[in-house]
This record gives sequence, C-alpha cells and structure tokens, in this order.
Amino acid sequence: MALLRQVEIVPLSSIKGGMTEFYTPQSSHETVLVQVPAGAVDELFVHHFQTDQLLVVRGSFVLVVLQNRRYQYIPLSEHKPQVVRIPPGIPHSAINLNQQHCVLVNAVLRHGPPHERDYRPLRRPFPYDVAIAEAALQTLALTEST
Repeated sequence: MALLRQVEIVPLSSIKGGMTEFYTPQSSHETVLVQVPAGAVDELFVHHFQTDQLLVVRGSFVLVVLQNRRYQYIPLSEHKPQVVRIPPGIPHSAINLNQQHCVLVNAVLRHGPPHERDYRPLRRPFPYDVAIAEAALQTLALTEST
C-alpha cells in the first residue's frame, strides 16, 4: 500500500533569551526568500522532486492546496510562527488579498533534480473560492488578537 502524502502544518518551538525569541531552524538543501505580491491570486503549480517548507516572516497570505479534488485554504501569518510542508506532487498556489506584500522563507528539501515542468502553471479544475480564503485570513487575524 502506498504512503499517502499530505501537507503538514507544524508549529515552531522556540526558546527565549532575554527579550529575543529563537525559533527552530528548518533543515534544507536550499533556502529561498519568496515575495507574494499584494492582491495576488496565483495559478496552481507543482514540484515533482522537492518538498517546500514555508514560513511567513512578513505579512500574511492564504496557501491554496489541491488534494482529493478539493481546495484547502491555509491562512499563514508572521504573527503565528508555523511551517507548512508541501511534499512533491501536491498542486499549490498563493492568494494575497492584502494591500501589502507577504514575504516568506522556503527551506527547500530536494529529492532529485528539478523537473522541467516544475513551476509551470496548471489549469485550475475549478475556480478558487476567494470568499473562503478571505474568511480564513479573518479567522486567523481574530485568533492572533486574542
């Protein structure tokens, strides 16, 4: 039986040293700084031989993941330090409904050489539900303020 690969959301542990807080680094083969522009509603894409490990360091956005013929809307913010791991073969995208750019770090794990079809836009099987993405961000903002 094949192992089912799914997106993982991992809260980061930290230790405090005075006023400074140190978060667990992510092991990677390559670290990439990514900017999701304000107002972006990106197309789906997939990686064939890499795992993305995303951590927002400025702003917020909604990660859209296509699994089991459904979109999952995952709100991510600088105020809630967590890493989202996206294994190979999972179509994903970004929606940034904010007026500010979002900056994130991608600690990439390589499982082979890049594939020629990596980062090529995929046809969406059905439209995104932007209202759900917006509600997910609002829910995240509410939990951050409490």
